[in-house]
Amino acid sequence: MAHVPPRIRRRTALWGLVAVLAVLGLLAWWLRPFGEPELRGELTFSTGVRTGVYHRYGQLLEQALAQDMPGVKVRLQPSEGSQENLQRVATGKADFTIATADAVSKYRADGKPGAERLRGVARLYDDYVQLVVPAGSGVQSARDLKGKRVAIGQPGSGVRLISERLLRAAKLDPARDITPVSIGIDTMPAELEAGRIDAFFWSGGLPTQAVRDLADRYEIRLVQLGDLVPSLQASGTPARYYRAAVMPQDAYARARNTSSVATLAVPNLLVTTEETDPELTERFTRTVIFSRDSIGHEVHAAQLVDLRTAIYTDPLDLHEGAQRYYRSVKP
Repeated sequence: MAHVPPRIRRRTALWGLVAVLAVLGLLAWWLRPFGEPELRGELTFSTGVRTGVYHRYGQLLEQALAQDMPGVKVRLQPSEGSQENLQRVATGKADFTIATADAVSKYRADGKPGAERLRGVARLYDDYVQLVVPAGSGVQSARDLKGKRVAIGQPGSGVRLISERLLRAAKLDPARDITPVSIGIDTMPAELEAGRIDAFFWSGGLPTQAVRDLADRYEIRLVQLGDLVPSLQASGTPARYYRAAVMPQDAYARARNTSSVATLAVPNLLVTTEETDPELTERFTRTVIFSRDSIGHEVHAAQLVDLRTAIYTDPLDLHEGAQRYYRSVKP
């Protein structure tokens, strides 16, 4: 074999590297839609409690947006949940957020500030309502919560909205028939484990990491809520967004449930306002759809984001920018 001088070898390697970089550059240019402008600026995304699904979804979406729109700085803003999220976006304190459809319906029905400005970007995944008790608890249904210390969510959360509705459907007064505890999923598990509460309500994607972590170190059981669905659905307009659902037994493999658990679910919507820039909203929507699988590796509920159902953001009209995106990918 002929001897190749080191200098020639180095030169050949250098040109090889240049060629590879050129190909990668062309590939990046080809993958980016032709003529697409580079967006710049800052946006605020209101999420949820730090240990909840909303916040983790926001963290992962922030990473995806950094790849797709590197000129846009995303600021995550933790919150108590859906009700606070809507108030922030509707009054201009945040640009995008996630909220449950029943919370959106109530915000609009109550005529709260900026309600008419709200627009939908995508239907994401469903939240499952979870009633968690110690494994040895005698609570078999929501009706058995009478006289118990029950965490019902923070005032600005979506879980507060649904827990109070469920208690009323069970013929219990949330203020008098239980001892209500206004805390979120960031502290609910520790309070249950320490015996300072007897049960807690949670509404989130399956599985919720905080509940899974609790099941790994403490014996819990999930209580069925399916018997309340008919009366809940008959209670008024916002309740029409609830549907009967089943939590599979393996959603929390360490929980002491011997079968699946009947409950209810409510859709989560990605929300903005009519004033948000259409180009930004179109690109934001594209990232949400494209990042479904990568985010779904960590937030399993995100795997359910589907292009065919994303357009159904009832009770909100779709934002102009989101409409543009869905039309561009329509078969």
